[in-house]
Amino acid sequence: MANNALMDRRLILLSASAFLLAGCGGLGLGPTDADQTIYMLQPALAPPPAGGAPATWALAIDVPGASDSIDTRRIALIKSDQTMDYYAHSSWPDRLQVLVQTALVAAFQSSGRVPSVSRTQDALHADYELGVEIRDCAAHYSAGDDKGKPSGNPSVSVVLIAQMSTAHGRLIVANFTAKQSADASQNSTSAVVQALNTALGAAVEQIVAWALTLPPPAPATP
Repeated sequence: MANNALMDRRLILLSASAFLLAGCGGLGLGPTDADQTIYMLQPALAPPPAGGAPATWALAIDVPGASDSIDTRRIALIKSDQTMDYYAHSSWPDRLQVLVQTALVAAFQSSGRVPSVSRTQDALHADYELGVEIRDCAAHYSAGDDKGKPSGNPSVSVVLIAQMSTAHGRLIVANFTAKQSADASQNSTSAVVQALNTALGAAVEQIVAWALTLPPPAPATP
């Protein structure tokens, strides 16, 4: 009896695992072959505007926070019924948070107005620390076919909540929300990635422009 109960339990667990894997398989959009395609999330940044006084503070950028659903290398989409899925056979080269942190570092460096920009894990000197929460970075569909598969060209959305704090004392100085969207040229993973690069580039440039309006932090009291 014990062996039979153990066998029944194993069958239940195997069935549940198969169900979960089927639910996470992703929609059959994008590449039609079975090979995994790695897409780059590396937005092209606009040239910095001429002029503008250089900042007198050094900046460290934290790894952004995000919900479990986008704390992944998979490329997310939101269907018209507001359920989430992922593009099949497609991924980012790293976790989304790491890629957004890299984009932020590149944008501040490209501005040419911040003398020192680093990642917090580099443990370099900083006067300010920038924390970011990724609220949205996905393709959004407004329609679906009779099988529930998204149809039509989606619009992508990128929402980043930025918070600047002093590196010493962790005093919050200011908050800012960068929100950008872009339309995909067609219903394909590559077109969605291109639109996400456009929207992310605009969002990080918004954050750079906002941060450069902040005054230097007050000297730490002895």
